[in-house]
Amino acid sequence: MTDLIGWFTDPLQFAFMRTALLVAAVSGVTCAVLSCWLTLLGWSLMGDAVSHAVLPGVVLAYVLGAPFAIGAFIFGAGSVALIGGLNRTSKVKEDAAIGIVFTGLFALGLVLASVIASQIDLFHILFGNVLGVSNSDVYQVLGIGLFVIAALLYKRRDLVLFAFDPTHAHAIGISPRRLEALLLGALALTVIVALQAVGIVLVVAMLITPGATAFLLTERFDRMLVIAAASSTLACVLGTYLSFHLDTSTGGMIVCVLTLQFVLAYLWAARAKRARPAQAPADASVIATA
Repeated sequence: MTDLIGWFTDPLQFAFMRTALLVAAVSGVTCAVLSCWLTLLGWSLMGDAVSHAVLPGVVLAYVLGAPFAIGAFIFGAGSVALIGGLNRTSKVKEDAAIGIVFTGLFALGLVLASVIASQIDLFHILFGNVLGVSNSDVYQVLGIGLFVIAALLYKRRDLVLFAFDPTHAHAIGISPRRLEALLLGALALTVIVALQAVGIVLVVAMLITPGATAFLLTERFDRMLVIAAASSTLACVLGTYLSFHLDTSTGGMIVCVLTLQFVLAYLWAARAKRARPAQAPADASVIATA
């Protein structure tokens, strides 16, 4: 028992571990809240696109000595605009547009990083460096994370209606375009938050897996939010501890725990489905019920 307590308390003697746990937890909650809507809307590819498309912005921000959040947000929002423009002005479908834009921008970022490799650490950009965040990074993560969570929860009911019935939302005076813009803006900001914890390559797991896990475990959206936030926070904290004790990649360990949670949820949901009699699929209004 003493060894178990020490397993959790001993790392807290180090300031970098306390900071890492805080940043990881805030990143986990922020990603989890947004992931619920990404899961329901089927925007997994969009999350993947934005998370990879910010790389050139991060590299250029480092070169110019500007906060990397600015470069990441500009390129994240720009990638969304490029995808939408390509989809609207050509016969290319959205999924193809997403693939073209995010791979092109990601490749550009890799080229820029290789050209100026002496000035930046590409490994930390791609896979995160939560154990080495500075005080300014902590304030940035807290500020952006709390802003995104507050905005999403404030517009929660409108966003739920938009996710299930955008036509009805428009009919009662809610602008689907504004809500879509809100979610895309929140996505770009959330990517900035999660970059500190897991890096560009693994951000998509934090944006999708918590919501998908919660979706398997409940048919009510409010419960889905709580389950996603709890599972993501647990994965971020436990993954950070495991990476400390096992001397492994923190971002990789966090995503491994998230994936294990999803597998367990999948097995539980499959077993529960076999145990109950066949019934009609749950109506959308059920999961949307507060």
